[in-house]
Amino acid sequence: ANMEGQKAKRSVHNLGKSQYGTRLESDMALYRPTVAPVLTSELGVASPNERAPADAYCIVVIVLGKQCFLVLRQQQFNVQALVAVGERASKQMVKFAANINKESIVDVEAVVKKVEQTIESCSQQDVELHIERIFVVSQAEPRLPLQLEDCVRPEGEGDEDGRATVNQDTRLDNRVIDLRTTTSQAIFRLQSGVCQLFRDTLTNKGFVEIQTPKIISAASEGGANVFTVSYFKTSAYLAQSPQLYKQMCICADFDKVFCVGPVFRAEDSNTHRHLTEFVGLDIELAFNYHYHEVIESITDTMVQIFKGLRDKFQTEIQTVGKQYPSEPFKFLEPTLRLEYSEGVAMLREAGVEMGDEEDLSTPNEKLLGRLVKEKYDTDFYVLDKYPLAVRPFYTMPDPNDKKYSNSYDMFMRGEEILSGAQRIHDAQLLTERAMHHNIDLEKIKSYIDSFRYGAPPHGGGGIGLERVCMLYLGLHNVRQTSMFPRDPKRLTP
Repeated sequence: ANMEGQKAKRSVHNLGKSQYGTRLESDMALYRPTVAPVLTSELGVASPNERAPADAYCIVVIVLGKQCFLVLRQQQFNVQALVAVGERASKQMVKFAANINKESIVDVEAVVKKVEQTIESCSQQDVELHIERIFVVSQAEPRLPLQLEDCVRPEGEGDEDGRATVNQDTRLDNRVIDLRTTTSQAIFRLQSGVCQLFRDTLTNKGFVEIQTPKIISAASEGGANVFTVSYFKTSAYLAQSPQLYKQMCICADFDKVFCVGPVFRAEDSNTHRHLTEFVGLDIELAFNYHYHEVIESITDTMVQIFKGLRDKFQTEIQTVGKQYPSEPFKFLEPTLRLEYSEGVAMLREAGVEMGDEEDLSTPNEKLLGRLVKEKYDTDFYVLDKYPLAVRPFYTMPDPNDKKYSNSYDMFMRGEEILSGAQRIHDAQLLTERAMHHNIDLEKIKSYIDSFRYGAPPHGGGGIGLERVCMLYLGLHNVRQTSMFPRDPKRLTP
């Protein structure tokens, strides 16, 4: 009888250990559930009492007597889970769950249960998981370099009531953890949406996606803000834009092209909107009669992106807005287009002193954005006909006034997100403009030569992806929308 009792105890013990524990990597293949894993985001529509296997991050552990509450997270979504002493869980299992470190990855099997009271602290507010099996797949260290709840605290909260806040450098130094927050997840899923909408819109318009070199022989913008790299026995540069190659593709009869890729700027600017490496969304196309055809094509693309974000990414927009409140982004159809001289006149009326051919300073850009918003109720507009002296060498001069050019910038919330122009497609004029900018003609010979064999009138522009996301969401620093930002003071992680 005694032996039978010991045998029964061992049987109960083995049953308990089969329900919880630490799962070694070598054991993973032995534990494939017969039911497909359920995503946390889908639990709201799961049937009550349905069994739901899932892998998730464990982010909160609260012990109350003989039961333990967990909060499990998958990307932007989280759900409350319960381990309670009873038919399917022993005291040892509850104790095990109570000692799981925050941010550990767990594999659970649970029953979905509706709750009587809304769970305000979770994205899944109407259901919870009653855990029957729980295994730690990857144990996080007990002390994290930062706490995720401190990273998602709304602006203005924390310091005044004594709760911790996390500064930007600490976030970026521990970016992998910072990216786990619901806000970061929302930002970069929306950013992915911008790229997808950009590609889909242009592909539907008949554009061809191209890839251009990033190691080049001459500064693509003709300026000094370039990174020099050793290239065997000579020097090369990191491309400031895909500009020259986009144009060469137009000359090669591709008609309409776009590309998505890194852009490098060696600008020692430690501002809220400058990065030394960012993602460029570039467009170039031939036009038939007037370069405004190019402007209209680009603004229509931007409007399609804005509409797509509004219609498909409300969850992400609202998630970011909880931490960083802002006014909803407004735009017009068709997009407002002002001439540079009109913008200067508006600034002068507001008390700004500036010359006709003077470039816009950052404060004046912001002020003009506010003036445009007040007068036209839009956060997105085009400023056309910039002074020729402040534009790159390949910009087409205005045929009616050589002081100005067929060039334009586009603005969101008073900050530039695109710079573009009609390009010079005449080799002789291009040579003259390059010499005027003191550019070594030998280094751009193949570029100039491409216009000697017949080149259509064309234009385009380059958009900064990180700025678009920052300004659409009303954020205050471009580093928030760069996954692993690079600036003059940051080269890691």
